[in-house]
Amino acid sequence: MAKKSAVEKNNRRIRKVAQGSARRAKLRAMARDKSLSLEERFAASVKLANEPRDTSRSRIRNRCGVTGRPRGYYRHLKMSRIALRDLASFGQVPGVVKSSW
Repeated sequence: MAKKSAVEKNNRRIRKVAQGSARRAKLRAMARDKSLSLEERFAASVKLANEPRDTSRSRIRNRCGVTGRPRGYYRHLKMSRIALRDLASFGQVPGVVKSSW
C-alpha cells in the first residue's frame, strides 16, 4: 500500500490540472501561433512558464486505484499488476482466469 500522502498529492495534482487546463491550452496555442508577433508569442510562453507546475498534465503519476502503487500499472484496468493478480485469483475480475498447467 502506498503512502496516503503520495496518493493525496497525486489527487491534488489531478484536480489542479482540471482547473488550469483551459488556461494552459490557450497560452500554449498562442505561443505556437505563427501569425502572432514574436513579442506576443514570447509573452505567452513566459506566462505559460509562470503557471503553477502542478497544472501540467505531465506531473500526474499513474497510480493503482486499489493500492496506490505507482509501478506496474495497467492503463486499461487502472490498477497495478499485483492488485490485478490478487483480484483475478479470487475471481473478481470478469473474463480473467488464472492459468495453471
